Amino acid sequence: MKTIERDTAQWIKDRIRRDEIARYQRGVEDFIDDSHLQALLQTVAAPDAGRVQDILDKSLAIQTLTLEDTAQLLKVTEPGLYERMQQTALAVKKKVYDNRIVTFAPLYLGNYCVNRCAYCGFRQNNAHAERKILSLDEVRQETRVLAGEIGHKRLIVVYGEHPQLDVGYMRDTIRAIYEVKEKARHGGGQIRRVNVNAPPLSIGELRQLGQAGLGTYQVFQETYHHPTYSRVHPAGTPKAHYQWRLYSMHRALEAGIDDVGIGALFGLYDWRFEVLGLVQHSRELESRFGIGPHTISFPRLEPADHAPITQDSAYKVSDADFLRLITVLRLAVPHAGMIITARESAAIRRQAIMLGCTQTDASTRIGVGAYSEVYDQQQAGRQQFMLGDTRSLDEVVREFADMGLITSFCTAGYRCGRTGACIMDLLRSGAEGKFCKLNAVLTFREWLDDFATPQTRAAGEKVLASELEEIKIRQPQVYDTFLAQYQRVCAGERDLYF
Repeated sequence: MKTIERDTAQWIKDRIRRDEIARYQRGVEDFIDDSHLQALLQTVAAPDAGRVQDILDKSLAIQTLTLEDTAQLLKVTEPGLYERMQQTALAVKKKVYDNRIVTFAPLYLGNYCVNRCAYCGFRQNNAHAERKILSLDEVRQETRVLAGEIGHKRLIVVYGEHPQLDVGYMRDTIRAIYEVKEKARHGGGQIRRVNVNAPPLSIGELRQLGQAGLGTYQVFQETYHHPTYSRVHPAGTPKAHYQWRLYSMHRALEAGIDDVGIGALFGLYDWRFEVLGLVQHSRELESRFGIGPHTISFPRLEPADHAPITQDSAYKVSDADFLRLITVLRLAVPHAGMIITARESAAIRRQAIMLGCTQTDASTRIGVGAYSEVYDQQQAGRQQFMLGDTRSLDEVVREFADMGLITSFCTAGYRCGRTGACIMDLLRSGAEGKFCKLNAVLTFREWLDDFATPQTRAAGEKVLASELEEIKIRQPQVYDTFLAQYQRVCAGERDLYF
């Protein structure tokens, strides 16, 4: 036991590569200036209608807003101006992403962790947590359910920070997920995109994951406020190092991971400060690498097992403020995909999607090994936090169809090289949306035939009819070629794309 403890202690000590922080710093400070962000929140005045429209015009031109622009939008209180912001947020989303919504499932592979985050049910010092790490065979079984029974094509795979969940385990599990090919009703079930939510990694480790087929690499800063970060992440753990975490995306982009995802856990500190932190993070990546974040996430603090801070935080975010921060983030970083998760209720998710969110999860279970098991209730000791929406993918897809949205299961862009700087340019110009419209229809047709219930299929057929007509009118130059592809999918071929 003492040998294991010594090995773990050494592993923790070796996690922080100071040279892979210093190479990106300007002096000894990092790019988040707490005093500057606080000053903006305190001194920027509420803008008049003309100034608001000038800022909204920038968003509609798919330009990342400045911190000053963002701070001004945060100060808007006049109902008519706020309504204009919401309308513009949806217009920006439609310009960049059309009426598509992308779905995925989270897959927790292990909940051992060396960190002691005050808000997390999986923290090391929670003796009530039921610990488990999936074997490769168990990973494949979870994937069979997700791909072969539910019909997911994308996963976000989640790892704790622990020597048993090191880069070798990550690499092997990503490959195991891609290996699974299941038969479905007419076609097949397979995960085509494995995104990862993982601890900060070194450049060398990230290159290994890239070779294994890593999609988007997510690391959330949790809070950009330095004092709060120190308060909720105890010293002596890897996560206590603010800057090692902050520069995770820099290392990923240098390692050749084109698509990166940032986020903050809203409820740890003032939500307005966190919005500015996310915008500054995006601007830093664009300035340094020419590539902003592929996705932005904004989870809210939810109840977690034996984590009192999740119940009594002084910074809990109301539903109204939550919808406001989504609106401002959509306007401030118009090119980015925005992820709303099953932490939230179905009602909040519906509203968030109409403000510009582009991705969400469904059939969500966040216990380790939970997809292979049959149980009706969430289990606090097995979950990192409690969920607000546990509806099936079929139910969620049906709701989207009733809202006039098409669920896209497309992963073609990643396999065609439309990633990184390339996809950023295509998103800003609106060109990516044209590819995605075609591929969304092909993959939605595929999913309806292979996995949908009769009720969901009926709702989906109405959406497809509308989408086919729109393609015929707006993209006549490719319509005949597209229609031939569509008919091949109807006949049972799978994974066709433009």
